[in-house]
Amino acid sequence: MSGRRARARDSARPGVAPLLRDAAERGIRYLEGLDARAVAPAPDAIEGLARFDEPLPAGPSDPAEVLRMLDDVGSPATVAIAGGRFFGFVIGGALPVTVAANWLASAWDQNTSLWNITPGAAALEEVALSWMIELFGLPKETGGAFVTGATVANFTGLAAARHAVLARAGWDVEAQGLFGAPPVTVVVGAEAHPTLIKSLGLLGLGRMRVLTVPTDAQGRMRADALPAIAPPAIVCAQSGNVNTGATDPLDAIVAYARGAKAWLHVDGAFGLWATAAPSRAPQVAGITRADSWATDAHKWLNVPYDCGLAFVRDAHALRAAMAITAEYLPTETPHRNPSDHTPELSRRARGVEVWAALRALGRTGVAEMIERTCRHARRFASGLASAGYRVLNEVGLNQVLVSFGEAEATERIIAGIQADGTCWCGGTVWQGQSAMRISVSSWATTEEDVEESLAAMIRVARERG
Repeated sequence: MSGRRARARDSARPGVAPLLRDAAERGIRYLEGLDARAVAPAPDAIEGLARFDEPLPAGPSDPAEVLRMLDDVGSPATVAIAGGRFFGFVIGGALPVTVAANWLASAWDQNTSLWNITPGAAALEEVALSWMIELFGLPKETGGAFVTGATVANFTGLAAARHAVLARAGWDVEAQGLFGAPPVTVVVGAEAHPTLIKSLGLLGLGRMRVLTVPTDAQGRMRADALPAIAPPAIVCAQSGNVNTGATDPLDAIVAYARGAKAWLHVDGAFGLWATAAPSRAPQVAGITRADSWATDAHKWLNVPYDCGLAFVRDAHALRAAMAITAEYLPTETPHRNPSDHTPELSRRARGVEVWAALRALGRTGVAEMIERTCRHARRFASGLASAGYRVLNEVGLNQVLVSFGEAEATERIIAGIQADGTCWCGGTVWQGQSAMRISVSSWATTEEDVEESLAAMIRVARERG
């Protein structure tokens, strides 16, 4: 770069380095302070958010002051999801290397759509996808896509399914739509996640047209209740029930789908990661024989939000459902264009963080992280059961459901645990019974975190029960 161009660049970006250093220091302080603070924000921090609700400024503000206000007002009002004692939903923390990679990728500011425009980000995405296909044991020919989360991952996999089953019936759904198309039969379990049902609606396959299969006491689809179907058809199975962690009987469902010439899609938002842990993999036997899979990296891989993944055995079907062309887009390349595999054209470089996580952990590191969080879940279950409370699920993965008795008592105790601040767990209703749901998904959770949280749960339960 010539001296004149360098000077022009510097003059156009005054204060960039100090501002970014300040942001980094604030981020580091935030992360280092998580263990010492309550998991939920204090009431006064929530009230302080009103400071953001001000008239649109008439003119520019000092960027350093903007960042300071964001940290001073916003940081205290966050939930400490990135710490080791958040057990709500199925949310991982963010590994330090992935936070750093996220910051660097944000500085790159790559619109990861086309190889010719963002070759570095596109190459990292392709490598990360190939590593995950290997990690999960999926067929080598599998295609993949980076998306926002499991909702869009399910949408993407099911769009490929819709293309394939209708193409076999002689119908080009991308060109002709669904008007006049052969009707597609869709089979789901009674415990299918709402994001899968939403995806079916978005695809025009209908939220209410599905054939629903009853489930057992753990939320697994009952293989003996699978209905007779004929093509074109799509079967949707689940690996990792959001309440119990259970996986549908995939070997039996694979045989059923193959016999009916149906496409088998698996919503494996977190269950697919069990394939990477030797002691957990038998629970998801048969999963690699499906036709498409949806999962999240911001759950068990512990990368920053948001990062979902779709995988499709027939890479051509994925590309056919998602590819885009236009005269102004430089799409001609011997390389993989990310936008040919996702619903979005414009999107951030999610593959950078996944590459960083897998490069840092390796196969054994991923397995150990999954095994460790499952051990923590079993410790929660045994500790609560020993204290006299009823664990409602078979704790095979990282989910624990516990009842503290009547619905009112359970809800009162959950509220008390959240207010106590030692840890955070959410409530649910499982097969008609109110329960507290513990999801252990974070790399940051230690044995000390588990014991401290367990003691707080039991103490609050005895005080409020």
